[in-house]
Amino acid sequence: MASLSDEIEEYLRRLLSQSEAGVIEIQRADIAERFDCVPSQITYVLMTRFTPERGYLVEGRRGGGGGIKVLQLIEGFEDVMLAVQGLESIDQNRAVSVVERLFESGHITERERAMLLAVVRRDVLGVGLPERDRLRARLLQAMLTTLLRPKGAT
Repeated sequence: MASLSDEIEEYLRRLLSQSEAGVIEIQRADIAERFDCVPSQITYVLMTRFTPERGYLVEGRRGGGGGIKVLQLIEGFEDVMLAVQGLESIDQNRAVSVVERLFESGHITERERAMLLAVVRRDVLGVGLPERDRLRARLLQAMLTTLLRPKGAT
C-alpha cells in the first residue's frame, strides 16, 4: 500500500501532466482536506519531492489564501545547471537526484551516471561535514560543466 506522501505526490504529478503549461496552482488547505491530513503534510511532499533537482519549482504565495504554484521545469540540462550553479553545498541525496534526472532525460550516458554517482558518495569524499557537502557541490559543478559543455567548446 502506498504511503500518504506517495498518494499526494501522485495526485500532484497527475495534475501537472494534465496542465498544458506544466504549471498548477493549489491551495494547501484544499489538498490537505482532500487527503484528510494536516497542511504541513502537503508542505513536506512539496519540499521533498518537487525540488529543482527533480525538475520542479515550488513558489509559495503570501496572502490571498496562501496559494502555491508548482512548475514543472523544461527537461533540459540548463535547468539542472541553474539549480546546481551557485550552490555552496549539496547533500548526497540531492546530488544523486541531479545525476538521476540528467540520466533519465538522456543528457548523460549510463557510464557518466555511474562515474558521477561514485564521486558524490560520502564515503568516497572522506571528509566531515560541512566541508563534505561543499566539496561535493564544487565537484558536481565542475563535472557537469565539463560533461554538458556544447560540442566543440573548450
